[in-house]
Amino acid sequence: MTPSIMFVSIFFVVISMLVSYMLKSKIKKYSQTQLRSGLSGQEVAVRMLKENGIYDVQVTMSQGFLSDHYNPVTKTIALSPDIFEGRNVAAAAVAAHECGHAVQHATAYPWLTLRSKLVPAVQVSSTLVQWVLLAGILLINTFPSLLLGGIILFGVTTLFSLITLPVEFDASNRALAWLERTNITTAEEQPQAKDALKWAAMTYVVAAIASLVTLIQYILIYMSRRD
Repeated sequence: MTPSIMFVSIFFVVISMLVSYMLKSKIKKYSQTQLRSGLSGQEVAVRMLKENGIYDVQVTMSQGFLSDHYNPVTKTIALSPDIFEGRNVAAAAVAAHECGHAVQHATAYPWLTLRSKLVPAVQVSSTLVQWVLLAGILLINTFPSLLLGGIILFGVTTLFSLITLPVEFDASNRALAWLERTNITTAEEQPQAKDALKWAAMTYVVAAIASLVTLIQYILIYMSRRD
């Protein structure tokens, strides 16, 4: 790893830690605001699925803080204990967001479909990319094609990160619109739900920018060594 790439990596690690801290802080803060509707995260999820005509998705409890996710393969929404059982703004926002992914899946949202198709390639590239890039840097003068291969592999993961952005923002927009339309969140609670999901989305924004900047650096190294 070159000094410039190392510096960028450290910079974005720090930024990621700050964003992660803000997200956890916001979730903790809005967990103190009890929903006037009195629904738990699990109840919010079940209701949103039902009202969108989705009956083949299960809502289960996962383990760990902020481990919430939607699995399109098993058609399962896994909510962390605090979200599953919580009857607060944070729980409602996160649960509705994950349901937003289920709605995307049910309606064949193009960006989610594209991201799903990239999963096998990303699994392969993420396993090999670090070793190929390392070898490519070390052997740049004798075997430059190896670095090019690493760049292509890294490009796949970067593309995945970029495609994830519209998927996450759209899921949040669907969640917020539904929460407001159904009056599950009041006029006072809605801005809090929006703020919580904004910081959740920021984690993906930082990851995408970091991946893109690093990719550009590797490309510049490859181009400069060719001259």
